[in-house]
Amino acid sequence: MTLVEDRIEPEARPERSCDKTAAELFDRTRATSLELVTPLNDEDMGLQSMEDASPPKWHLAHTTWFFEEFILKPSLPGYRPKDGRFAVLFNSYYVQAGPRHTRSKRGLLSRPTVTEVMDYRAHVDEALRDGLERDAFTIGRDELDALVTLGCHHEMQHQELLVTDLLHAFSHNPLLPAYREPGPAAVRPMRETGWTDYDGGLLEIGHDGGGFAYDCEGPRHKVWLDPYRLADRPVSNGDWIAFMEDGGYDSQTLWLMEGWAIKEKNGWDSPLYWWRQDGTWWTYTLLGPRPVDLAAPVVHVSYYEADAYARWAGHRLPTEAEWEAAAEPTRIAGNFLNSGALVPLGGTSSLWGDVWQWTSSAFSPYPGFRPPEGAIGEYNGKFMINQMVLRGGSCATPERQMRASYRTFFYPHQRWQMLGLRLAGDR
Repeated sequence: MTLVEDRIEPEARPERSCDKTAAELFDRTRATSLELVTPLNDEDMGLQSMEDASPPKWHLAHTTWFFEEFILKPSLPGYRPKDGRFAVLFNSYYVQAGPRHTRSKRGLLSRPTVTEVMDYRAHVDEALRDGLERDAFTIGRDELDALVTLGCHHEMQHQELLVTDLLHAFSHNPLLPAYREPGPAAVRPMRETGWTDYDGGLLEIGHDGGGFAYDCEGPRHKVWLDPYRLADRPVSNGDWIAFMEDGGYDSQTLWLMEGWAIKEKNGWDSPLYWWRQDGTWWTYTLLGPRPVDLAAPVVHVSYYEADAYARWAGHRLPTEAEWEAAAEPTRIAGNFLNSGALVPLGGTSSLWGDVWQWTSSAFSPYPGFRPPEGAIGEYNGKFMINQMVLRGGSCATPERQMRASYRTFFYPHQRWQMLGLRLAGDR
């Protein structure tokens, strides 16, 4: 099993008259989602442990709804929905697409059943593939290709969410079940942090127009960066334990005021999923309970914790422009750490993979940003407030999504995603 959709070979299909790239991407992406739920039973498929998370069954249905709502319904003559009620049940936040089921109650949707959701996926897949083969869509080929590609990347995001949401749900089970059985754990020595210097200057960031990108990744624009440096690895679990043992969670002067209040309210004294047992720190992962690997990157820490750690270490978090300027020249195939491993492993120098890295940049529009017209324009633009940007992808991120301009974003108190940090400093 893997989260890297490129490694899932689709069933052989005849040549189509449509854009081959978009059609094959659709097949790979849809196959990957089904592969991800193979280890799950029907009870697992309905779990929702908090409002921020969604059940695996809902992720499978919502990603299907996206193709139906934005491609099949408006653009394929004669298309008939599997069930008209699904338009409400599986809409997430698209106000212009109509009413939505309450987000916090997705785990109460025992109906439709898992079988019915799978039938829904098959119905939409068949209709979309048939429409492509017959060249039956009423929109132009370029627009169709762009929408199919967007739907696939939307589903890739939900593949990552599916497994991290499931991890949170499983963490509430006293049995601490493993989503996937682990192999032998590698033992890696901790290594010292090295630093790479960057000259800065007047640079450009943002998507350059080649290949897919979300709307929030552009327009490409100029930024001024003073000379800076980045650590050559993310902060490790061993580093984090030193922070904890030095009273990092008890030193109010290290914390932003709001962060301290949230830490106190929630009783944070370690990363999410950690506990101490017989003098050893343990963590819960998608591979089940494991002793904390001191050399691996720390994961499941909030922005507030990351910021406090950086202050304790005498450094700071990078801006997203600093991260992108450093990463853009390194974006080559295969230069991603542990994609599909489901736990961060570390071990080599790379800006990519393992854990998402908090930056000090708020998720706000780039100069000249304009969201697309219609409900598709609700994808990112309306979330550009009170959230922080992370860069680099994680061990749960499909490789196809990793690019220097990719901006993911979360609220500063959130921890259930694969969130870590890398230090930066001034020169």
